[in-house]
Amino acid sequence: MEKLRFVLVLLALCLSTSLVKGGDPFLFFEWKVTYGTISPLGVPQQVILVNGQFPGPIINGTSNNNIVVNVFNQLDEPFLFTWNGVQQRKNSWQEGTLGTNCPIPPGSNFTYQFQVKDQIGSFYYYPTTALHRAAGGYGGISVHSRALIPVPFDVNPADEFFVLVSDWYTKSHSQMRKLLDSGRALGRPNGVIINGKSGKGDNKDEPMFTMTPGKTYRYRFCNVGMKDAINVRIQGHVMKLVEIEGSHTVQNMYDSLDVHLGQCMSVLVTADKDPKDYFLVASTRFTKEPHTATATIRYANGKGAPASLELPKAPIGWAWSLNQFRSFRWNLTASAARPNPQGSYHYGQINITRTIKLVNAAGSVDGKLRYAINGVSHVNPETPIKLAEYYGVANKVFKYDLIKDDYEAPTAKTEEKITLAPNVVNGTYRNFVEIIFENHEKSVQSFHLAGYSFFAVAIEPGKWTPEKRKNYNLLDAVSRNTIQVYPNSWAAIMTTIDNAGLWNLRSNSLERQYLGQQLYFSVLSPKRDLKDEYNMPDNDILCGIIKDMPLPKPYSV
Repeated sequence: MEKLRFVLVLLALCLSTSLVKGGDPFLFFEWKVTYGTISPLGVPQQVILVNGQFPGPIINGTSNNNIVVNVFNQLDEPFLFTWNGVQQRKNSWQEGTLGTNCPIPPGSNFTYQFQVKDQIGSFYYYPTTALHRAAGGYGGISVHSRALIPVPFDVNPADEFFVLVSDWYTKSHSQMRKLLDSGRALGRPNGVIINGKSGKGDNKDEPMFTMTPGKTYRYRFCNVGMKDAINVRIQGHVMKLVEIEGSHTVQNMYDSLDVHLGQCMSVLVTADKDPKDYFLVASTRFTKEPHTATATIRYANGKGAPASLELPKAPIGWAWSLNQFRSFRWNLTASAARPNPQGSYHYGQINITRTIKLVNAAGSVDGKLRYAINGVSHVNPETPIKLAEYYGVANKVFKYDLIKDDYEAPTAKTEEKITLAPNVVNGTYRNFVEIIFENHEKSVQSFHLAGYSFFAVAIEPGKWTPEKRKNYNLLDAVSRNTIQVYPNSWAAIMTTIDNAGLWNLRSNSLERQYLGQQLYFSVLSPKRDLKDEYNMPDNDILCGIIKDMPLPKPYSV
């Protein structure tokens, strides 16, 4: 019966003309989400598997492909996936956060359908319900350029490898959730894993990657972790940076790269060293006691000669990391997918219509730990915000604009008052906005904006003032979807909010995100027009106060 239902859903999706352009290919996936027991750090623990795999299957597609993923939730809890970095043009219905979607009940299935419209690059998916992300359930998403669009590489890679790096806890996701619900912090992670494994650099692990001498390979790095930035490097080799989160970059060479929480980047590596084994090394940054993991890279025909036990060291301090960020530049000559709307890569010539300053903070409410943005700690309502808007009952579920654009944090002597509520900001369709992230804390923060790519124009120490705009990179800042903010520093991004829908801006720290450090931008189509936004899918799961309400009048052309 489930197979028949799946076939009928796919047939309906393929016949739909409202979501896709006729000639764009479909890729179909059927995923079973289950629990399993493995030992990422040598300690047996419960993890989340996708089709029995940890990490889950890689989605390997091409720009403008239509992705159809039928997810069978075989856990004992509701479940959702989000597609980190996929812009979901006009289609926040597929975003998979608790603000946009009702979760998939245990024993049920839901079919996601979305198009990687005008995108290329390295992304990933992960669970957004409960603390499931702490148990895995993540996997890579590769979106390649169409054959007609040349890739700006001197040589085509012989192969490519996804490298999902993450800090890791040996506590179960349910234990960690109880800690946070009780008002306590998670503490430090117990180690680091690379594609679900933690090599110790002792030449006892099977090779994870194999390279043929003389060939060049593409490594796609994503930090899918929960707390820490991670530095990656390859023993004895340099890395040519070619892409960050959907944008081709100026191809600088690096000995190591800091990959902050939620970030993805890809490099080219040439097998031009002695034919033997080498270690790929990943270690936490900005921690008192760094954790390190290795994965073995084997040269074909190298006869398994062991790698040197002397591992390359990570850099020290965040000033080095800031300088590396400043070295990243967008490749303006590359032919590839461009940001929407077309032409916005001349972003330095667009007038700013709104400036929003967002200040992250930690505090307590009723003696329990909470994290906030501009004094509001987000709480997910029972009825998803997107559904409440669509059904016209937003006023019964949440209030818009609880936070101010020009927020000023209290002085150090005054404890910040934190409000628990759904944090929803009204965004005017097609405005060009400047968002400032101000971090007054002692740890490095990282934020992701769904639904868009933005121009990361500046990161500097201190507090932001309008005069700081003179230091912005208004020519070739990388268009991306995550940004880090160093301690007692600020970061500035710019984007056109032309993608109608409801879009999550969140801390990439799992603890902070779960305890409220996130918000939603509501970007409503003023005309309720299909040219601006798709209708709610027929298969959407309903919950909360709208569950038994009559369906609203759909959008029309």
